[in-house]
Amino acid sequence: MALPACEARALGPPLQPERGAPARTTCPRRHSRVEAELAASRPGAVAASVRAGPPRGVSRGFNSQPLLDEPLKASSSVAGAARTPLFALLPRGRRRRMHDLRRRWDLGSLCRALLTRGLAALGHSLKHVLGAIFSKIFGPLASVGNMDEKSNKLLLALVMLFLFAVIVLQYVCPGTECQLLRLQAFSSPMPDPYRSEDESSARFVPRYNFSRGDLLRKVDFDIKGDDLIVFLHIQKTGGTTFGRHLVRNIQLEQPCECRVGQKKCTCHRPGKRETWLFSRFSTGWSCGLHADWTELTSCVPAVVDGKRDARLRPSRNFHYITILRDPVSRYLSEWRHVQRGATWKASLHVCDGRPPTSEELPSCYTGDDWSGCPLKEFMDCPYNLANNRQVRMLSDLTLVGCYNLSVMPEKQRNKVLLESAKSNLKHMAFFGLTEFQRKTQYLFEKTFNMNFISPFTQYNTTRASSVEINEEIQKRIEGLNFLDMELYSYAKDLFLQRYQFMRQKEHQEARQKRQEQRKFLKGRFLQTHFQSQGQSQSQSQSQNPSQNPSQNPNLNANQNVTQNLIQNLTQNSSQKENRESQKQNPGQEQSDGSASNGTSDYIGSVEKWR
Repeated sequence: MALPACEARALGPPLQPERGAPARTTCPRRHSRVEAELAASRPGAVAASVRAGPPRGVSRGFNSQPLLDEPLKASSSVAGAARTPLFALLPRGRRRRMHDLRRRWDLGSLCRALLTRGLAALGHSLKHVLGAIFSKIFGPLASVGNMDEKSNKLLLALVMLFLFAVIVLQYVCPGTECQLLRLQAFSSPMPDPYRSEDESSARFVPRYNFSRGDLLRKVDFDIKGDDLIVFLHIQKTGGTTFGRHLVRNIQLEQPCECRVGQKKCTCHRPGKRETWLFSRFSTGWSCGLHADWTELTSCVPAVVDGKRDARLRPSRNFHYITILRDPVSRYLSEWRHVQRGATWKASLHVCDGRPPTSEELPSCYTGDDWSGCPLKEFMDCPYNLANNRQVRMLSDLTLVGCYNLSVMPEKQRNKVLLESAKSNLKHMAFFGLTEFQRKTQYLFEKTFNMNFISPFTQYNTTRASSVEINEEIQKRIEGLNFLDMELYSYAKDLFLQRYQFMRQKEHQEARQKRQEQRKFLKGRFLQTHFQSQGQSQSQSQSQNPSQNPSQNPNLNANQNVTQNLIQNLTQNSSQKENRESQKQNPGQEQSDGSASNGTSDYIGSVEKWR
């Protein structure tokens, strides 16, 4: 019986049904699967399936034509004949799943063929483009058009490697900023970690003349002895961050013990149950909340040695340290802090043995706090302690009658306070600036010979920086803090001069150490040379006892060559040291003397800079 037209198109050549199979007169779509299974059960099933083409719903690929013309192997027919009984015995659901799996395999083959053809076309086009470029550049030397198949594959591999690198880079660093940073890292050398944090030049023109004693800060701090570091914490200067560095970030023989959930840490000396640090995070506010210079100098000795007899108290060295900040930024930061409800009511303000009266120090607000106050109201209060706070907390208030404003005229009082604050700041063991975190870390390490574990971080975005003020308000804030502005200018100049002085001293010590090492190596070289020369002379004399040493021209020539070599080495090393010193300190006189001569040259060159 002839098959209908739909079955003929689906299966190709007509298939004869088996004996005993029922005749089929209709052509429903569901009988196509049965017809395919009947065709697969015969010995030529593989060939029939190949001739039938892909299953229903799968289009013929442009690369499937070679499969139709490919001769079938004997192994495939044998395998198909062996699998025929098993496939017929499978249930209908299992056979349907196997059929779907075969269709998916055909789709995967089609996708692989498309990808292969696409990559081949891309490589071919790139070959022609590169060939045109090379022909334009090199002219007749270019032979890209005659590239063989191996070169084509190599070019394709390079293109694929480049695309893979781009994908990996986008996955690791999706933004453009990271890519620019990576390119800058390859193109530019590593910057100086101690360069000015505000992106200004590391060189500056000094305004003040300081002596070598003012610039050199080298404290012989004995942590195992009786010395004590006292931290004067001024509000909103970054003192909390610096205080945490002191108790958590210093390399010590016996580190501070900081427990989770507690602000204070136990900082004992090695082998003693006695603290070496007097700060908020070690001893708490033992002398009052944010105690100033006047309170600390009279309170700290009594708190540390109060239980001992005065005759049994050790002769301690109290090393005072503090942190300063730009007055305008500090003022705005304190205003924002007061807005959130801060009052500092626990501050004692003890001066000359007593706290100030309410008439001497009136309050700027009524109620529990001053939360939500606008900036204008904050600036309008004449008794606001935020005005010139840094000068007041660093000066000796007993010189002006503490908080009694009637002792002397205001102009004279301001002058005395400013000079006292400058003097105390200059004679402190150390002070840092919030705007220069890395330099602050460097000077502290050089001053106390104590190293931090991790470097300080410069935070340029703060609550004060988020406040937008116009030029008029900024001028008014500077006017309210004119003493702090003068003190900060003085402190910044002293701070940067100390930094340059210590850096130059460090370079000179390193250069001197290298010179000593070269002298030592030179002596070792001469010693070994003369020993070998003496041994050779003794051997020659033992072999030729009648020969005169002055008659040996080779020995004299070797001695002259050795002396010339040593002289050239010393001259080259000295010239190299001079060139390095000129690069490190341009515009300053260099000498080959000791470190003290170099430091005096630095101090003497300040007038030249001015």
